Amino acid sequence: MSQIDTSLRLLVIVASTRPGRLGPAVADWFIDATAARAKELGVTVDVADLAEIGLPLLDEPEHPAAGNYLHEHTRAWSRRVAAADAFLVVTPEYNFGMPASLKNALDYLYAEWAWKPVGFVSYGNTSAGTRAVQMAKQVVTTLRMVPIGATVALRLSEHVENAEVREDPTRTALAIDVLGELSRVAIALRQLRDRADSEPTPLDDARIAPVQPSDLAELLVLQRACWVQEAIVNDTLDIPALHESAEDVAEWTATWQVWCVRRHGRLVAAVRARANGTVLDIGRLMVAPDLAGRGLGSWLLAYAEAKAPKEITTFTLFTGARSDRNIALYQRSGYQLTDHGTDGVARLTKAA
Repeated sequence: MSQIDTSLRLLVIVASTRPGRLGPAVADWFIDATAARAKELGVTVDVADLAEIGLPLLDEPEHPAAGNYLHEHTRAWSRRVAAADAFLVVTPEYNFGMPASLKNALDYLYAEWAWKPVGFVSYGNTSAGTRAVQMAKQVVTTLRMVPIGATVALRLSEHVENAEVREDPTRTALAIDVLGELSRVAIALRQLRDRADSEPTPLDDARIAPVQPSDLAELLVLQRACWVQEAIVNDTLDIPALHESAEDVAEWTATWQVWCVRRHGRLVAAVRARANGTVLDIGRLMVAPDLAGRGLGSWLLAYAEAKAPKEITTFTLFTGARSDRNIALYQRSGYQLTDHGTDGVARLTKAA
């Protein structure tokens, strides 16, 4: 029996954005109070302070469920949320509800939230922020998030002094309970989440999904395997894909939309795309050598094209000048050679 992965990426979201807010201090308290337990559980914590992130009022032209984001601030928020396994929201209560900044941050995305647990640390006066939590739960459940039962509610007059949370063994124990429940539920939901995020492909038992941090090592190995043949055909080793490090791959996956195909647990194909004005650059189209010739490459290319934002008018891609097999595949998909041979590279374009 394979060992269950119990590691967890927790995103702590500081909801308040107003000057003089208490949110960062409460987040720091939670992280410090649970640090020892987090280490035992293998929890990695990332803090998303909405005041620092500065998302504007929702400004995406397409529905978040489409996943076609026009703005880089949305794509950056998407990557951060998608990388998380669970969320801890630190929120005050404003007029019996949650801050507008939190609602806005939730509304920006859709699939990235799904099938992940969310816990709350609230703070306030009379209700200790609990009415904000109740309002937030209505929203997060619509996004298919799973609110946990354990919570921490801090009444300002009792638990806060000089803009810091007072030491209190009871509250610390509650915080540890929240972390523990988040971990258990995240692990339980992982299989459901992996299935929900993926889509079918032409190959039996193969699924495509946005790249995850856990894909990077296999992605590096796959691209080296795929570009060995390109090096032979083009008689050169001066090909970036052959020399990139894991850090290089992590860097470009942060700025490109990347989709990976897995079959029987193995990463067998991938493609990336990035909008540049009205042009969509498509690249790193790779299929494991033992699966070449089965239509997966053409399907991946069409998949990337279908994900293009509405303003895209042209698709463009590059391959080796002597990569006749690649060039033929792209031409069958409607691409035309616009530069063949400059610096050993062939450029192809297609009207969207």
